[in-house]
Amino acid sequence: MASTGHNGGPPLDPDGSWRLFCWRQAHRRAWKQPGREVVLRRLARAEELGMSHRDYTLEIMERGRYL
Repeated sequence: MASTGHNGGPPLDPDGSWRLFCWRQAHRRAWKQPGREVVLRRLARAEELGMSHRDYTLEIMERGRYL
């Protein structure tokens, strides 16, 4: 017996395993290290802002622009 508010329809995410696979691949590609010069430039800027390199990179990925 279904709970209140459940219409008994199909699961909302039938291809969950495929989406999880795609998300993991995208996550790996996003965190793959770019060239040495890019890393050094980002590290210098992160230190200027008082952030770690990882936090600065995460901000770039979330906002899509540099701080």
